[in-house]
Amino acid sequence: MRIDFGGQLSEQKEIRAGFIGCGSHSFRNVYPALQFAPVKLVAVCDLSAEKAGAFAAQFGAERSYDDHHAMLEQERLDAVFVVTNYDEAGRPRYPQIAVDCLAAGCHVWIEKPPAASCAEIQRMQAASERTGRTVMVGFKKMFAPANRKAKAISRSEEFGPTRLATIQYPQYIPTVEEFDEYINTRRNSGGVVSFLDHIAHPAALLLFLLDMPDTLYYERAGNGAGVAVFGYASGVVASIAMTQGASQNGGLERTLIVSEKGQHLVVENNIRLMWHRPRQTDYGRTADFFDTDAGAASAVWEPEFSLGQLYNKGLFLLGYYSEINEFARSLLENRAPCDGTLQQAHQVLRIFEAFAHGPGKVIPLRREA
Repeated sequence: MRIDFGGQLSEQKEIRAGFIGCGSHSFRNVYPALQFAPVKLVAVCDLSAEKAGAFAAQFGAERSYDDHHAMLEQERLDAVFVVTNYDEAGRPRYPQIAVDCLAAGCHVWIEKPPAASCAEIQRMQAASERTGRTVMVGFKKMFAPANRKAKAISRSEEFGPTRLATIQYPQYIPTVEEFDEYINTRRNSGGVVSFLDHIAHPAALLLFLLDMPDTLYYERAGNGAGVAVFGYASGVVASIAMTQGASQNGGLERTLIVSEKGQHLVVENNIRLMWHRPRQTDYGRTADFFDTDAGAASAVWEPEFSLGQLYNKGLFLLGYYSEINEFARSLLENRAPCDGTLQQAHQVLRIFEAFAHGPGKVIPLRREA
């Protein structure tokens, strides 16, 4: 028995889930989203038994643990959500925890970044295949409603084939020396850890909109800002403008998708989508811009924020609900998740690792798992 969107009791099926990690991000964005998806939170685990108990009480779990091995052994779980931090070397803790959960017969949802290397992704892939259990990664940009609508339009016959895409994201690009320190000497380089943590967002969006590129070329400014250009065999060109140094007060993200049919889409900050369609004019002689029908006008989607609707809440706008709901429903329907797959995670980490080759050169990317 659960409560549906209308506040009514429902017999909807749900998965029995545990949760590993009781931190700030999960408190704000992941635990609260569980109530809207077909998920029954059974147990919570954290290294701090006191925090685990508090989170269990706050979010309705029946039991709490300070050892995830004990939770996996004692609970009857369908899946485990994992939101943890980095180890002393600046590596995400997800690979080992995910393998532990898979070995216990549980499906796993992990936050980004899923790993520090392609090799660690391959380890999870092997464990997933061996156990027959799924691992899904929380690439929220793939699930933000504005991005999903933009992709649907860009794949339509009316819009036509995409030829150019640009993504703006506030990000610092580490130096080659910083990459070397992190990857080869395994030291905790703050700049690289931050890059690993955040490149997952624009890279996942790029994969979602256009699939895996063939090449990467980038240039880096003195302060760590830069532009990465991605090439495709199809002739499509994409870029990510990493705007280190820009204001953090708004206007952080912008996505532009251009077709070959005189149309383009713009997504502003993941909440405002504009579809600019072709309009024929007699240049220099058209006196009235408003003389065409609505089919030639630009279309704009933007949530209103006056009403207490689900669609204007951050958990829904940013994609948290959608990714968690997709994970739970994919398990209930006995199918693979539509996005956030380990294959996509491997591609994101391939892009991350490619930046270590340094600016000013064409870097091949097509080295699949």
